[in-house]
Amino acid sequence: MPTLYLLRHAKSSWDDPGLADFDRPLSRRGRRNAALLAAHLRENATEPERVLCSPARRTRETGEALGLDVHYEDELYGATSDELARRVAGLSSAVGSAMLIGHNPGLEELGHTLGAEGPLRTAELWTFALDDWVCGNSRLVEKFLPR
Repeated sequence: MPTLYLLRHAKSSWDDPGLADFDRPLSRRGRRNAALLAAHLRENATEPERVLCSPARRTRETGEALGLDVHYEDELYGATSDELARRVAGLSSAVGSAMLIGHNPGLEELGHTLGAEGPLRTAELWTFALDDWVCGNSRLVEKFLPR
């Protein structure tokens, strides 16, 4: 039974209005929450076999803070829930766990399709148990929001 982790990037900074959306870094709170996420993953011995991440600066900084082997995919920036589901469905059956680090609304909508309710906040991690990578039958296992 594969495990899928959906992680919305930590809080980004809006201090420089001249920066493009893609280039916004994490805010102070975002860096703190990313560190809390990393501690949560360590404490729970959570180390996904495959971590797929949007290449936007705030998602890269979130992924780097986790200390995991992160793979950046251009297609994940601004991806819809259907595009994310297709990417997950393309994972090898040999992969037992995967994490997507990305953006709303795509991540949140995918999470709702998989059975979660409510908003997916910045730095929030939703964990699902799936029957397979096609994202058919699934069960929400945990929601974690650093504070």
